[in-house]
Amino acid sequence: MTKARVLIVDDEASIRTVLGYILEEAGYEVDRAASPDEALASIRTRRPDLVLSDIRMPNKDGITLLREIKEIDASISVIILTAFGTVETAVEAMKRGAIDYLTKPVSRDELEMIVARTLEFQRLERENAALKTELQGRFQLRNLIGVSPAMRAVFAFLEKVAPTEASVLITGESGTGKELVARAIHFNSPRRNQRLVPVNCAAIPGELLESELFGHVKGAFTGAIRDRRGKFQQADGGTVFLDEIASMPIALQAKLLRVLQEKEIERIGDESAIEVDARVVAATNRSLPDLIARGEFRDDLYYRLNVVPLQLPPLRERLEDIPLFVRHFCGKFAGGTGVSFTPGAIATLSSYIWPGNVRELENFCERVILMRSRDQIDERTVRSHLESLKATVEQRAAPHTTLPEMERRAIAQALEATGWNKSRAARRLGVPRHVLLYRMKKFGISTPKRR
Repeated sequence: MTKARVLIVDDEASIRTVLGYILEEAGYEVDRAASPDEALASIRTRRPDLVLSDIRMPNKDGITLLREIKEIDASISVIILTAFGTVETAVEAMKRGAIDYLTKPVSRDELEMIVARTLEFQRLERENAALKTELQGRFQLRNLIGVSPAMRAVFAFLEKVAPTEASVLITGESGTGKELVARAIHFNSPRRNQRLVPVNCAAIPGELLESELFGHVKGAFTGAIRDRRGKFQQADGGTVFLDEIASMPIALQAKLLRVLQEKEIERIGDESAIEVDARVVAATNRSLPDLIARGEFRDDLYYRLNVVPLQLPPLRERLEDIPLFVRHFCGKFAGGTGVSFTPGAIATLSSYIWPGNVRELENFCERVILMRSRDQIDERTVRSHLESLKATVEQRAAPHTTLPEMERRAIAQALEATGWNKSRAARRLGVPRHVLLYRMKKFGISTPKRR
């Protein structure tokens, strides 16, 4: 681990010697300068993490040096040394950007404590800044994967909607990346520096979901031993992502509607309302209009959530993106070890329907990469794993498979077995070619673009 570098600036040689000795004994790398000009020259050639500077020196004082250091690199922390200990001197130094001050004569314990505390604070600040940069980069629109027309339409949508305050309802099949898109919306909005709070409405029992969303006060019910802030309070100034919104009990839907309309919540057991400012992004893989028709979802809440609707395409409608996903998953699961899929292997992946969408493709690639016998994964290896996957899916689905599902699977398997030759696939199925084409259109089965 690299040692932290400390620069001591003082016109008294004895001070430089004593302080330098203490800090070197404490494990720091120490540079010394007898004047501000010598210090500036040292900073330009050997950037320190921390500067300890005397406040009064010939020709130039420590306050002036402090200003010039900040002009060179504002991230360098500066601690001022003063022999006078006056409040005015310390306040002036702090106003100009000093992080702390020490009064001469400096005790060993105080010096070590303040230097260690300052460097630790500096480290945390840098980590925090790096994390913010990572998060913003991770969820920038250009880092969402896709070159297909379907995904280009999604990107265009996000670029328009993310900077607004509009509620967004994301719909799409399981595994299409609804939460990733919700995060992209948040991190490309003016709320990016506040929290994004996700809530999976299907994973929380209905009787607990109200407390989870809006909080409760002590004694509101058995087990409420203290006040609790709900997700909306936690997301104040940021975004709440309500995943699986269709699973929310209808009685709670009315309370959510009030929150969206009034911008305030009522904790369980609390008689007063609390104002909250949270943008809402919701998602579901079910048809809310169908639920409304069955009386299982409120139409007024649907209209409030569905201000801006976004339908995510299934993977079978964006086969052009599969090579990009495969390359991404190789980097993610192989860690830059040179693992790759051959063109034949990618073509085989592109011929599969992927009912679980991107999530299923990711799990599949992870399994193949982890179980590989060599770094270049070929078509035969992929086909072998796909056969195992199909057998598992068919075994699980057999007791519940509907007739249309069986028909669709038979068509897909015949097409794959014949290399997507429709005439041969029709003969294999024992139907005229025009019947096969009609069924393909009915079930949304399209020929991979590579063919």
